[in-house]
Amino acid sequence: MIQDIDLRVVPAVAGQPDTLLKAEAVKAAHIEASRVKAIKIVRRSIDARQRRVMVNVRVRLYLDELPESMSIADPVEYKPLPDDAPAAVVVGAGPAGLFAALRLIELGIKPILLERGKDVDSRRRDMARISREGVVDPDSNYCFGEGGAGAYSDGKLYTRSKKRGNVDKVLTVLWQHGASEDILVDAHPHIGTDRLPEVIKSIRHTIENCGGEVRFNTKVVRLVVEDGAVTGVLTSTGDTVDGPVILATGHSARDVYESLFADGIEVEPKGLAIGVRLEHPQHLIDCIQYHSPDGRGRWLPAAEYSMLTRIDDRAVYSFCMCPGGFIIPAASGPGQLVVNGMSPSSRGTRWANSGMVVEVLPEDVDDMDGAGPLKMMRYQERIERAFFSEDGGSQNAPAQRMDDFVDGKGSKSLPDTSYAPGIHCARVDRLLPPEISRRLQRGFAEFGRKQRGFLTNDAVLIGCETRTSSPVRVPRDTDTLVHVGVTGLYPCGEGAGYAGGIVSAAVDGERCASALAATLK
Repeated sequence: MIQDIDLRVVPAVAGQPDTLLKAEAVKAAHIEASRVKAIKIVRRSIDARQRRVMVNVRVRLYLDELPESMSIADPVEYKPLPDDAPAAVVVGAGPAGLFAALRLIELGIKPILLERGKDVDSRRRDMARISREGVVDPDSNYCFGEGGAGAYSDGKLYTRSKKRGNVDKVLTVLWQHGASEDILVDAHPHIGTDRLPEVIKSIRHTIENCGGEVRFNTKVVRLVVEDGAVTGVLTSTGDTVDGPVILATGHSARDVYESLFADGIEVEPKGLAIGVRLEHPQHLIDCIQYHSPDGRGRWLPAAEYSMLTRIDDRAVYSFCMCPGGFIIPAASGPGQLVVNGMSPSSRGTRWANSGMVVEVLPEDVDDMDGAGPLKMMRYQERIERAFFSEDGGSQNAPAQRMDDFVDGKGSKSLPDTSYAPGIHCARVDRLLPPEISRRLQRGFAEFGRKQRGFLTNDAVLIGCETRTSSPVRVPRDTDTLVHVGVTGLYPCGEGAGYAGGIVSAAVDGERCASALAATLK
């Protein structure tokens, strides 16, 4: 017999499930402790809104006997494809592309997954060169390669897009491929930069073992279009790969946007969020969020925060908050300086960072160079070049203390940072477009009033953060998910403007695969 009990307990009780938590559950269930053969936490969330931090848990009690399985979820079954299975092309091996390929296998279609970058292990050497030598390989970096931008960017799995697909299924698939079962339990699930690559490799092996293909170092240079229908793709090696196409290239594939525009395939400018990475000491964030001068103590995880306001009718907010994490160089080509954040599974570093960004809409940006639908991408590029060239051209990033930024003055020194290529004093407030700096300054002042201690010169701004989402949307029909101008093309995931993280991209990949299968049949 199984019985679930919802409890609200202090962190020390939640952290000791076999003793203190079990005693609380037995008491709440009004049963004899001797009947409980096992106990399992199946839901967990932290409530730090009041002075006393509490943990909400759903506890599963196994009474009188143990079942054959104590798993929270049932694995998804992927069967080998028949030799005569029809084929479809998936461009990009990020979460959208990987989950599109898995869904195609479920539906009896052979995925041919094309990735411009390298496998997830080989990427490590190229990313190390960015920090060590300042050299960015345009096809293998923190944005491009197996797993996409998410593979080495933290592995946060929280999403608000529950109405857009089966989020629980995505989490289950990640778990069955090696992620901790905690991702099925926690309200804000997280895999960690150190563990996600192994999960991605396991997904690739499932695709290949079922008869799908995964090709690395295979860059798609253009779509093959015949009589208004996409019939395949042309690769940089001169090969043509036939089939309907799921286009899941990620938010930084600027050459893909250029190619679509040049070939007359409709694209649209899309709103962005641009700003900086803000880094605090993690202990300070723990003290603020958990209302204690001692920080998080033994039983609580590294604290997170979420900030949001509106300044001059544009949102100013925190993005991709990484507790116990570090800042990384996220440029996808030479002449760019871009930063991002990540956390290992332990969230154990002494720094906390987040993107602090300002909403920028297409109507805010002039089309000064005739870029048309690519004008937001050009806006991104100009900012990234300005930060790169500020100190003669390197991945050593411009930085400014937080109070100094708000006050509009230069910093004479900088705190220690997690950013491996290093930082130097610069007027970040002047490098950013004035409309962004002004809103950030006012936003930071407001956040400091709401969270005492948050606005401090112990925090540092490192720039720039520009890759929050795609600068382009590739329009598609709401129902069929096919491109509005050509058939056989399914714009997918974050790169096409329809997702905003690992889980929402994976959900969209599944949706596009299902839509393609319906049309193919």
